[in-house]
This record gives sequence, C-alpha cells and structure tokens, in this order.
Amino acid sequence: MKKSVDTLVVGFALFSMFFGAGNLLFPPYLGLVSGESWLTSLGGFVLADVGLALLVLLAVVKGTGKLESVLNRGGKGLAAIIGASAVLCIGPLLAIPRTAATTYEMGIQPMLNSSGNIAPIIASIAFFGLTLLLTIRPSKVVDIVGKVLTPLLILSLITLIVLGIINPIGEISPDVMISNNLFAEGVSQGYLTMDALAAGVFAGVIINAITSKGYNRADEKVKLTIKSGLVAAVALAVIYGGLTYLGATLSTKFDVETPQALLMVEITSALLGNPGKILLCVIVSLACLTTSIGLTSATGEYFSNVTKGKLKYETIVIAVCVFSAIVSNFGVGTIIKFSAPILEIVYPVLMALVLLSLSFSRVRNDNIFKFAAYTTLVVSLLSVANGLWGIAPFMTKLPLASLGFNWILPAIGGAIVGSLVKDKKSSSLLNDIG
Repeated sequence: MKKSVDTLVVGFALFSMFFGAGNLLFPPYLGLVSGESWLTSLGGFVLADVGLALLVLLAVVKGTGKLESVLNRGGKGLAAIIGASAVLCIGPLLAIPRTAATTYEMGIQPMLNSSGNIAPIIASIAFFGLTLLLTIRPSKVVDIVGKVLTPLLILSLITLIVLGIINPIGEISPDVMISNNLFAEGVSQGYLTMDALAAGVFAGVIINAITSKGYNRADEKVKLTIKSGLVAAVALAVIYGGLTYLGATLSTKFDVETPQALLMVEITSALLGNPGKILLCVIVSLACLTTSIGLTSATGEYFSNVTKGKLKYETIVIAVCVFSAIVSNFGVGTIIKFSAPILEIVYPVLMALVLLSLSFSRVRNDNIFKFAAYTTLVVSLLSVANGLWGIAPFMTKLPLASLGFNWILPAIGGAIVGSLVKDKKSSSLLNDIG
C-alpha cells in the first residue's frame, strides 16, 4: 500500500513539474488549427512531449541518477558545457522566469485589466517568494507538490475540460487551417515544451525524494521512477487530450493567427463567463508555480552536485529565485527570444546522448557517443546560424528538418564512424556488443 501511495505522489509531482505554461498553451492551439483531425496532431504532441521526456528520465535513472552520467559519455568538456547550458535554459535564463511572467500575463493581468508597471514587480516578488519557501528543503519538494498543489491543478483542469465536453463552445470545423502535416505540427509543438530537456534534471529531484522515502536499492529506485513516470504520462496525455478538444471547439470561431494565450482566456470566459478568469488564474498559477518549484529545486541539485557541494543547495536556490524574479519582468516574449538559440543547440545534443545511452548502455567505446554528440553539435550550430543569418540554407534540406530533427541521421552517422575508432576500453562497436 505504501509503495502505491508513494508511486502516485511522485507521479503527480512529476506531472505538475512538467505541466507548465507551454503545456497549457500548445494543446488548445493544436485543436484550433486541426479541427476534426485534432486527434492526429495530439498524437504527435504526446509522442514528442511525453514520450521523449520519459526516455530522458529513464536514461538518467538507469545511470547514476544524475544528468552528468548521460552527458559524460560524450566527453567531460562537452558534458560540462551542455549540462550547464541545459540547466540554465530550463532554469533561471528561460523556463523559471517564464513561469512568473506567464502567471502575470495570463492569470493576473486579465483579472486586473491593467498593464501597470508596479503589478508585475509585486507579482514576481510574491511568486518567487513562495517558490523559495516551498523549495528550500529539497526532500520535501515532491511531497508538497505531489500531495497538495498537483491535486488542485488537476481538479481545476478537469473541471474546465468536463464543462467543455458537456457544453461545447462551438462546432468543430471539418477543415484544417494549416497546410503542414498535422502529426508533424504536433511533434514540433511538443518539442517546444522543453519537457525532454527538463526531465534530465528532474531525475535528481525524484531520486532524492524516493531515497528519502526509504527506497535505497538501485532496482527499487528504477522501478518506482518508471511507475511514477507512467502515472505522470497518463495524466499528461489525458489533460492534453481534453485541452486539444477544447481548442477544436473554437475552430469555427477563431483563425490560425489567434494568439495562443488568448485561446485559454476565451475558453474559460465562454464556459464560465467572468468567473472563468478566476479559474484560469488558479490553473495558470498552479501550473507555473509547480513547474517553478520543480525547476528551481532541480537547478539547485544539479549545481550542488557538479561543484561537489562547494555551492550549497540553499545558496543556489536563493540566487535562482532572485535572478529569476528580475528576469521575469522583461516579459515572456523577450525571455524566449534571448534563450531560444541556446536551447536549439543544447536540446539535440542531449537527445542524441540519451538515445544512445538507452540503445547501447553496455557499449564501452565512448567514441561512439563522442562522435555522435559532436556531429549533432555541429548540425545544431549550423541550423541556428542559418535561422539567424541564413548562412547555411542546406540545413533545411536534411531529412526530418521540417520536424526539427535534422540532427538524427548525422548523429547516427557520427556514431557509426566513432565505433570504428579505437579508444582505451574498446576497439569497435561490434567488439563491444560481442
């Protein structure tokens, strides 16, 4: 019985850590542009968001329980750069400040009907004061999120979804508003949530919580993490499905140019009138707060571990909250614009190493991982350079480029070349497998 309860608590905590601002915005938009074909785009979104996040979580937990265990096989220098960049992007540079900015812009501002300069500052101070209070004790993070905040978040979301199913806002359009492949569009939107990137650092928080509950054996930790991950995955898929459906019911009322944030405001207003603004504020605040708590704690754990305790967890958490409170006042758009290029470089390298770790965990030749990682890094750098300055247009011609996965085949090629290069431990991939 205890193990089942612990699995649910950890699973709910994972759900709410993943379910942030982007997760609330993207599904309704997919429903809007997909019309009656909303299930197709939903499938791509769930695969890219939930599926990839579970793979990262599994790879880290099956290692040492730390993100570095996956990254180090690509080389310690690269691991240090990619690891720090990844954590900073999903931490104080982008994701954490975005939670506060989104809470204000989507939840608080519509209720205030004001764009004054004082309110965002006050809101960010209150938001990160609460984040700090609930994060300063790492062993309690999962219990606080899993037992208290997540049930409130899920209850609020289910209330909105059930109301939308019972009393649909409008007819679902038989037409599709976008010319792209709907499944591909879902994959692209799932990629933008950054959940797969966040999973690498959430693993440390989850392992810490599982250990504090008395599970000390490695096999116990892996099993409980996998089961908890499945709980989170099912909850995410159900909520995503409901939100995508709600977006589809707006497909005859709005067009593809409708701002994503406006969709949630329209959904809650149409279903509940002015009280809908209150419910939306609750949903957005809980979604963003739980994510902020998870990311802040994960950032503290990561940098405390990589510095071998020289930087204390508590000190890092305080610094992250203060810095994020300042950055959040620049607004969501500015934050994303600043950090997006870094994210587009870091994300593919991490995913290449994760997929190799799961596929060839027993392979001893690290050159397989190093060649794949550096090849992916080059492709990512060229892709970002092309996006910014148009200097490498051939990057858009690579296979899977339309999905944002143009690095996959080059990474496979790099791994094959690396397997043929001797290192101190093994001479080739074939020898290692044999």
